[in-house]
Order: sequence, then structure tokens, then C-alpha cells
Amino acid sequence: MADLDQQQLHRAMTAWRRDLHAHPEFGFEEKSTAAFVAEKLRAFGLEVAEGIGGTGVVGTLARGSGNRAIALRADMDALRIAEQGTRAWTSQTPGTMHACGHDGHTAMLLGAAKLLAEEGGFDGTVRFIFQPAEEWGRGALAMIEDGLIERFPFEEIFGLHNMPGLPIGHFETRSGPIMSAEDNFEIVLKGLGGHAARPHDARETLIAACALVVNLQTIVSRRLSPVDIGVVSVTELITDGTRNALPGLARILGDCRSFRPEVSAAIEKEMRGIAEGTAQAYNVAAEVTYTREFVLAGDAVGIAAEPMTASEDFARFLTEVPGCFVFLGNGNSAPLHNPAYDFNDEGLLHGARFHAAVVRRRLAAG
Repeated sequence: MADLDQQQLHRAMTAWRRDLHAHPEFGFEEKSTAAFVAEKLRAFGLEVAEGIGGTGVVGTLARGSGNRAIALRADMDALRIAEQGTRAWTSQTPGTMHACGHDGHTAMLLGAAKLLAEEGGFDGTVRFIFQPAEEWGRGALAMIEDGLIERFPFEEIFGLHNMPGLPIGHFETRSGPIMSAEDNFEIVLKGLGGHAARPHDARETLIAACALVVNLQTIVSRRLSPVDIGVVSVTELITDGTRNALPGLARILGDCRSFRPEVSAAIEKEMRGIAEGTAQAYNVAAEVTYTREFVLAGDAVGIAAEPMTASEDFARFLTEVPGCFVFLGNGNSAPLHNPAYDFNDEGLLHGARFHAAVVRRRLAAG
């Protein structure tokens, strides 16, 4: 593209991104965002399907006679975070904001669609996947279960995520897992509540819950091999007690991170054993619910970055087809999921050109 055209594309993407930022929508509620995306894709000349996996959108662009197809993916959802700041494009939806840069991801993929539709330079089919509910860890699975791959076949998939602290125009990835699996757990302790002045008449759960929170920390420090990466974090402790009443029920919630399915399985096994043993010691009962929200992609990702213990449901796609996930520099912005965060518009053109370069390399014209 000529310099002037690049500037025009960048201005367009900036306008799209700021519009999306001002109108954020939570997971599976992205109706206006999806309509915005579909309208742009149709204007670029793509075939468009809406409502995939709830609010997902798929745009299809074919050139030449090649029979190979690849996919590019962007996430569209926002977070339940109240934005801080006075930018002209600050969220107009109270309590919801694009605190993870999905507005930028969506704008970059739209930019790539426009660029490739106008210039071509590839032989085959590109699927532009705009996914809902990444923050829930449910959007990719919803699209897959809605027949995404059967209805819109592709052999490979590629995605990216902005990374604060990484310079603008820089990319990072690595062979093997680049982000961790996330498992969620809830442990419910059931006993018998009572008066705070007569603990001997009760089987209260708060002391048991406090002991269990401490005991769970031994899973990583004493039960896993030192060469395995694992994180067990208790994030909530909720009881039905009051100031002068001992609780008869306590709920412990949290999440776990790992990079191998075997480690995830070991964490769950040890957690169940510790919960049951601790409950028995305090004469209460324990119920453990353990779910896997963000799965691992195994060796499907494939240079520079160390693995990180954040999670991304892009891995759901990588359980179906090979692909690659990369990080795009967002410069010295506020951290992700921070109320002061904003996507850096200087990265938009880099991201769109990255998507286009992937297409032209993987679907090289003869």
C-alpha cells in the first residue's frame, strides 16, 4: 500500500476502535458490536454469517482457485470494570469497559479484512472470526459447538493479543504452550452453626475453611514436582455467619493455572484429598466442584516469549486445528484489566498488517 493509503486505513481503524471502546458490551451481549462488525465486513465485500455461538460473526473472503482455508480470530467482549479517565472515547456504559483491548483486536481484524479485500495477494479462503465471550472462557467453545468448523472449514487459525510493556510494533510468541490452562474450583464446607458464645455446641465451618485455605497452598509447594509450573489461588471465602453467630456453611472459591493436562489432573486430585482430610479433622463435610474453563493447546502454538500464567480461550480452537497465537506490543500502557487501561492506537496498523502477512504467507499465490 502507498503511504497515504496506510494513513487512511489507520485513521479508519482508529475511528472504529474508539467507537467500539465507547460502547462496550459484556460476553454474549455483543449485539451492537456484532452488528457493527457485520456491517463493515459486508461493505468490504465479504460473505457474512451472524449469530454463530450466540453473537459471533464469521466473514469469508476467497481469492484465486486455491482450495486451502485459514482463519484469523479476534475477540469482541468487554469487562465488568468501571473505566477511569476522561478520554473522548471513554466508555458510555456504566460499569463496563474494554479493559483488555478487545476493541483494538476487533478493529485490527476489520482492518485486515479491508486490506485483503482491496489488495488480494493470496490464493484460497480466509475466515475472519469475531468471537464473543473470551473473558468468560466460553465464546470459542460456543462457536465450535455451533458448528463453526463444519460450516466454515479452515485448516489453520491465527490470533493475537496486545501486551502492555512490549514496544509498539514488536511481536512475541513461542513454540509450545504460551498461556496456561485455567481451572476453577469451589469447595463447600457444611457443618452446624451456632452461637458465638457456645462453639462447643456447634460444628462451625470458618476455622475449617481457614485451615483449608492454608493447606491448599501445599499442593504447589509440596505435591507437584518442582519442574512443573502450577498456581493455586483462593480468591473468595464466603460464610453464612454473622457477628455473633458461628457459620454452618463456608464456600471457598478460586482458580488454578497449569501448562500440562497431567498437572491439572494432579492439582484436582490433591485438592479433593486435602479438602476431605481437612473437613474430617474439623468434623464437617466437604463438597468439591472442579471445572476446566480455559484448556491447554498442547504443542499447537508455534519463539521468543516465556510462557505466562494468564489464560485465553483461543486454545479451544487449537484443540481442533493447528495455529499460532502471538502478543503485539501495546507500549507503556496501563496493565490489562485495569480501569485506566486503553488500547494504543499506534499498534493498529501493525496488527492489521500482521494478519494480512500471515494470510499471504500461508495462502501464497502461485
